[in-house]
Amino acid sequence: MDLYALQVFQTVVAERSFSRAAEKLFRTQPAVSLAVQRLESDVGEKLLDRSQKELHLTDAGRTVLEHARRFDNVRRGLEDALAELRDKSAGRLSIGANESSILYLLPHLERFRRQFPKIKVQVRRSQSSKIPAELLHGDLELGVVSYDPDDDQLVSKVIFTDSLAFVVAPDHRLAKKKSVTIAELGQETFIAHNVVSPYREAVLREFRRHKVPLNMDVEMPTLETIRRFVQSNEGVAFLPRMCVQRDVERGLLREVAVKELHVERKVRLLHAKARTLSHAANAFVRLVVDVVQGRA
Repeated sequence: MDLYALQVFQTVVAERSFSRAAEKLFRTQPAVSLAVQRLESDVGEKLLDRSQKELHLTDAGRTVLEHARRFDNVRRGLEDALAELRDKSAGRLSIGANESSILYLLPHLERFRRQFPKIKVQVRRSQSSKIPAELLHGDLELGVVSYDPDDDQLVSKVIFTDSLAFVVAPDHRLAKKKSVTIAELGQETFIAHNVVSPYREAVLREFRRHKVPLNMDVEMPTLETIRRFVQSNEGVAFLPRMCVQRDVERGLLREVAVKELHVERKVRLLHAKARTLSHAANAFVRLVVDVVQGRA
């Protein structure tokens, strides 16, 4: 099937006129008509109803138009890829990350955008547990997770080491303490994140080991809602330190050390080992590695 004929057909439909389409394509009207006729011959169906004053799509015409638009998307993708080869600052970058991991990306993305302003960046919010599969299936080029996927098909680089912080409201009874024991937390109401993670399991395990109840009477879907609930003194929480650092500095939250509990949170940049990374993804990986290794 002639891709040019598909383009002509799309233009005729958009302009609702063979003559206007010819002007837009810088072709003669007979040439445009011939291209549409060839397309109709190829598919074996009439695509346009010419019996009335205005052109109307037939059922076959609507089907061909839908697929022609898909061809257009493929063509644009090809043009992007070729532009990337010609111009080392062009292209697209797609990264998957969950709500908290996005925060660790921000400094790297700011630096990346300064160096490569023409590259379009898309950060997709993904469930952390699904990111490895999305990378292997080609839905994402890069992913950021806060656990070790332990998969030989993936390349994993630690880009940040964080830890869980125990936070309370400024007027909470523990706010003036520098540290507490797990035993002192048995009567507290914890605001929990209702997403299963190895860090939640680590906290649960430590409380069980000390035979202290962990009262998770409230669960929230986002870290932002947890922070706000804690600020209102409706409970306490364990949250990634980077997520609460500004609130602690501004006095909106207080961080209190828990003597028996120190949970490190290693944030990793992932990509599929067998897939060839685009220039944009390669540039981002190099930038992150340089920052982590102190070369930038």
